[in-house]
Amino acid sequence: MTAEQLFVAYRTIIIKEITRFMRIWSQTILPAAISMALYFVIFGNLIGPRIGVMGGFSYMEFIAPGIIMMSIINNAYSNVSSSFFGARFQHHVEEMLIAPIPNWLILTGYVSGGVIRGLLVGFIVTAVALFFTGLPQLHSPLIVLAIVILTSVLFSLGGFLNGMFARNFDDISIIPTFVLTPLIYLGGVFYSIDLLPQLWQSVSLANPILYMVNAFRYGILGVSDISIHSAFFIILLFIALLSSLCLYLLHRGAGIKT
Repeated sequence: MTAEQLFVAYRTIIIKEITRFMRIWSQTILPAAISMALYFVIFGNLIGPRIGVMGGFSYMEFIAPGIIMMSIINNAYSNVSSSFFGARFQHHVEEMLIAPIPNWLILTGYVSGGVIRGLLVGFIVTAVALFFTGLPQLHSPLIVLAIVILTSVLFSLGGFLNGMFARNFDDISIIPTFVLTPLIYLGGVFYSIDLLPQLWQSVSLANPILYMVNAFRYGILGVSDISIHSAFFIILLFIALLSSLCLYLLHRGAGIKT
């Protein structure tokens, strides 16, 4: 395929993905804003004053980056997992596979859709956060942007794998419920791991979401429990592993070809 044909194919997948989640915005966009507002009300306004200062900031300011990152992770993941499973369920993914479209372009198109939804929801949740607390001037805008995009890419790839292996719509919710949610809550969203005993600090370092949350918090507030270089290394490593696995399984037709 020529470069122009590749661009047309990529643009078509992107338009389809954006149209899909914007058509049902009341189910894909609005719930995130409402849920995150509740987090700010309960944890920030009600519990925060009793906790006081954490990491040199008010508790509301400290948890805001983690809550924003939580919404980005959940939406990037769920967008791709539900979209690709829907394509399998409705049997129109076969049309892309038999078309002269390379597998990497199919994967890139779906991942880009997840990234766009993650960025959109992240922007909305940030606006909600600013309503409850005045975040300071960004410590490092480039780190914030890089972490948001890389994290969206990573969890979009994870959602692609989920959508590839899911046998029914119930399987789409298994990973977010039993894997993502525990990892997010234990990933330093609502606390600093410096508060944990040394043993549990070491255990927490095995949680990849900890690195994303802290890197994002560093970009906004300038504080982090872990090394920023380690965070980028972990995220890029997982992106390389998951993208290679997705391309390999897509080439084999796992979950698609019989």
